[in-house]
Amino acid sequence: MNDSTADGDAQRTLESEKLPFKTKLAYGAGDLGPAITANISIFFLLVFFTNVAGIPAGLAGSILMIGKIWDAVNDPMVGLLTDKTKSRRWGRRLPWLLYGAIPFGIFFFLQWIVPQFSAEQSNNIWPLFWYYVAIGLISQVFYTVVNLPYTAMTPELTQDYDERTSLNSFRFTFSIGGSILSLILSKIVFSQIADRQQQYIVLAAICTVISILSLYWCVFGTRDRILAFEAKRIQLEEPPSIPIGEQLKIVFKNRPFLFVIGIYLFSWLGVQITASIIPYFAVNCMRLQESDVPTVMIAVQGTALVMLFVWGALSKKVGKKVVYFMGMSLWIIAAAGLFFLQPGQIGLMYLMAVMAGFGVSTAYLVPWSMIPDVIELDELQTGQRREGIFYGFMVLLQKFGLAFGLFIVGNALQVYGFKESVPGQSTLPIQPDSALLAIRIAIGPLPTICLICGLFLTYFYPITREMHAEIMLKLKERQEMKGR
Repeated sequence: MNDSTADGDAQRTLESEKLPFKTKLAYGAGDLGPAITANISIFFLLVFFTNVAGIPAGLAGSILMIGKIWDAVNDPMVGLLTDKTKSRRWGRRLPWLLYGAIPFGIFFFLQWIVPQFSAEQSNNIWPLFWYYVAIGLISQVFYTVVNLPYTAMTPELTQDYDERTSLNSFRFTFSIGGSILSLILSKIVFSQIADRQQQYIVLAAICTVISILSLYWCVFGTRDRILAFEAKRIQLEEPPSIPIGEQLKIVFKNRPFLFVIGIYLFSWLGVQITASIIPYFAVNCMRLQESDVPTVMIAVQGTALVMLFVWGALSKKVGKKVVYFMGMSLWIIAAAGLFFLQPGQIGLMYLMAVMAGFGVSTAYLVPWSMIPDVIELDELQTGQRREGIFYGFMVLLQKFGLAFGLFIVGNALQVYGFKESVPGQSTLPIQPDSALLAIRIAIGPLPTICLICGLFLTYFYPITREMHAEIMLKLKERQEMKGR
């Protein structure tokens, strides 16, 4: 047996053999840190800015919007650099996780500090504003530094179709589990510590330590497999990169994809607006303790997690459109109920939170399940598989949607007279009726408008079950023709 034959056999073994359980576990752990930090930021960072740092709601929303837009912009830059990284000791992706983990944790933690100069310049909010803008921008860079290379590791760990599916199941288990863990931790910390600023410092410190350790677990637990792949990687000729202008033409010529963009944007806006306003609603409108807020959010996210599996199975029988209409209809009913809820109706509030969770799960599930249909239609029309362009545009849209949602909520609160706290103040200010109305509008009518727009676009989404079957049949016929 010659060397080339041996190398070929080794490569085929690498492609087909099952990954060890410990490798899958280590890979899944890599998503724990980003999931915990992202979830804490989505739910609490706006509240922290207004109720602890004392930043007006409009400026607080602007800080978050700037950070999210920058996060979307720096993705392609980091992606390009990771592709060009060469390290015989660590491979292409792992150096970014190895050296980025600690700065990622540090700058996440610094977002939850109220600097001393804020007390000395209490009449001037701008130094504090620019502090959080700067920390937010750097924090988003290091989030991309660890998260983007991590997501690109899947094809380097295995090239087997079923093993990739299994690998991603470990990833999403850690991701969703991390989101729920972050809420459980916040529940414990908020109930044990009375000082509001100390609550967030302790919570951020715990999440920072977990995030760094989980990233190192991923690095050292997957290193041998990554290096084995790097040593035997088949050098394929990469297709030339497509200019951004040409990418936009490809995206906007695909009519079904435009529907998916709209469905996803409106669904995600509904999710983001609801997530960012729940803490204000629970405390100011329902008069709950701040330590009770994570329980409300666990009710939403826990239901969404369970319903992902239920909706996934049901969609195979009744179709994606029907599942989307069922989930969103329940969410719209819940949003209407939350708008009219009064203090003391706690049981009803949790019922509405569970109903909202039914809809939130379809907001995650359905738009992403439509993307493969769009890609297959594009392949039928052009003869090319261009997943990267479509998925990349969806991720970009998600981040701009997050930014826009946070900006809307923050500025709406400020316009309606929301009173931010004074740094160091032990009690929250009493909000005027106008601010309470704005919170109710943000928990009810505002996401409802988004959801109705999503339902409208879903109704007219052109790829039906029958059309998809026809697309797949034609693609199969084309492949058979090429094989002759």
